[in-house]
Amino acid sequence: MSAHGCLHLNNFKAAKGTRPYRLIHSFFVACTSSEARKRKAKSCLCHVCQRRGPRLHACLHCIFFGCYGAGHIQAHSQQRKHFLAVDLTYGVVCCFQCGDYVYDRELEIIAQKHQTKASLSLGLGQVYHSWEPSEEEVELLKKHTRRKKITDSSIIGLRGLVNLGNTCFMNCIVQALLKVPLLRDFFLSDRHICQFQDEPGRCLVCEISRLFQEFYSGNKAPLTLHRLLHLIWTHARHLAGYEQQDAHEFFIATLDVLHRHCRGPNEQQSTQPQENSVNRCTCIIDKIFTGGLQSDVVCQACHGVSTTVDPFWDISLDLGPSPSTKVVTTGSGPGSIPTSLQDCLERFTRAEHLGSSAKIKCSRCLSYQESTKQLTMKKLPVVASFHLKRFEHSNRFHKKISSFIAFPEYLDMSPFMSHRRNINNNVNSNSSDRADRPVHKPLISTENMYSLFAVINHVGTIEAGHYTAYIRQHRDHWFKCDDHLITKADIRDVLQSEGYLLFYHKMILEYE
Repeated sequence: MSAHGCLHLNNFKAAKGTRPYRLIHSFFVACTSSEARKRKAKSCLCHVCQRRGPRLHACLHCIFFGCYGAGHIQAHSQQRKHFLAVDLTYGVVCCFQCGDYVYDRELEIIAQKHQTKASLSLGLGQVYHSWEPSEEEVELLKKHTRRKKITDSSIIGLRGLVNLGNTCFMNCIVQALLKVPLLRDFFLSDRHICQFQDEPGRCLVCEISRLFQEFYSGNKAPLTLHRLLHLIWTHARHLAGYEQQDAHEFFIATLDVLHRHCRGPNEQQSTQPQENSVNRCTCIIDKIFTGGLQSDVVCQACHGVSTTVDPFWDISLDLGPSPSTKVVTTGSGPGSIPTSLQDCLERFTRAEHLGSSAKIKCSRCLSYQESTKQLTMKKLPVVASFHLKRFEHSNRFHKKISSFIAFPEYLDMSPFMSHRRNINNNVNSNSSDRADRPVHKPLISTENMYSLFAVINHVGTIEAGHYTAYIRQHRDHWFKCDDHLITKADIRDVLQSEGYLLFYHKMILEYE
């Protein structure tokens, strides 16, 4: 296929425009509506052999369909001198005078618009198209000819952060956020529209955008985050002050402010993720970090199920034994102390009996009944953030749980999805019938696989401690961030660390 088109197609466009191609592509290639799909099903037949192929083409000059494999479209071209035809499978133009398929940028744009319209009409969402520079971006690239080449060993995007006095918690969260690929692409492509046109200095998103520019400028000198700290103090006043703050609390507060400042003019005016509609907000923060947590409450009397789905930005996981536990063991069983991230998730998504002191009014029984509650993942976010609850606070004492919790480099979230847990519950609830049922081995689902890209650790006690972070720069290239110090690390160092906040990125993305 030629990359530059041909003279014959250009002459055709000059004489007849792009309307013939638009009609053929809209009705017989992309099928942008239900009417078009019906017309294609009835009319898309070779006019010679009355078959649907092989490789059906439509003449661009007149109404004629012909098979390419059987030579019918070629014969029509020679007889009528109509040398341009459209492949009805891929929408590309074939020039029989050139003897090749030809590329035309204008027709490609038309085809992309039709594909998007067809996908939306089928309820499939947006079609993915690879990024291409706009005319303005092309001019900028021509003007600035110097390039910074990103290689596997490149350290562009790595910079230390100056500790302003107990601000290690902020430095670690910033290092983790700046390594989220979709967030990086969003800010480096200048897609943020500031809502504070009169007071641009109040916008936290503009400051994060500036930090991305600074990190990827190639400058290696440590950065000072005094402007970011001031904005967080302004918009999240409970974090104001120079005392040590909790990194998890800072992470959630930062996402909340970014979410509020990211909303475009058409976004809803809620300052929190919307309940029972995980995808209601389309800001970049919710697209990346928001998942859906399903809660199923089952009445023990009538077995009626009440289901709600709530949005979440992170999952907080208990590390200690259950309050009612008398005999403590390790593992993922009831009453055990978890020793791995999978144990924590297993316990988080296990059905819990609420007891007689927490009866819930059943909508079917119309009375208060004992029930069980189970949390599962209805929708997984692009970035899964796990908070290991190492700090215990009670009226009697405050302590830190320093036990080692193993976490993997690659995490499969399939076992914790709602449909998978519900199937397991149905099998367990009918254990008497299990002997008559075939045993199905669980399938490994690649669509729910995650890879670790950042780990935040807390060193010290609950009264006095310090935060550090491990971040993944490229595949298998890890670095330790200790405020202004950036040192090379090994994946074994990462996996052997204590772990307080764990950040995983989805390995396969679904384009909506």
